Amino acid sequence: MCTGNICRSPTAERLTTAYCATTNLTNLTTSSAGTRAVVAHPIHQDAARTLEALGGDSANFAARRLTQKVAGPADLVLVMTRAHRTSVLEVAPHKLHRTFTLVEAARLITKFGAQQIDALANLRSHVAADESLDIPDPIGQSPEVFAAVGRQIAELLPPVLELCRPA
Repeated sequence: MCTGNICRSPTAERLTTAYCATTNLTNLTTSSAGTRAVVAHPIHQDAARTLEALGGDSANFAARRLTQKVAGPADLVLVMTRAHRTSVLEVAPHKLHRTFTLVEAARLITKFGAQQIDALANLRSHVAADESLDIPDPIGQSPEVFAAVGRQIAELLPPVLELCRPA
């Protein structure tokens, strides 16, 4: 989840789909939304180029807005910034222990050994309050910034997705 649902979150969504296809992770369903999305807007062209260069498919993407109906059934909600996490909790407060920034979730797995989704919330206190947990918004930036953001997302996703693999 991000702001406009045209850059970061669709990149994460579509890279997740690609990762699942190449690693035989078949039980995972993924989707994305934005806190201020222009519904049905296509993925940003620089994000699409970045996504495709990373092995994802940008075809037929349409932005959608964050709602309780979107967040409610999710086992895990990954957001791009702490502000986005707050937005999720405003529409789905019961998701407190299931909503993390992508950076935060990856750190809790790689640095603190989270072995399951439920463990993420228990380990959250290990992340310092002043640690940077946000993935920057590339809107208005150069194609190189879009590429850097895409690479960051691509590097953070695998440990989180492996956490979702059934035992």
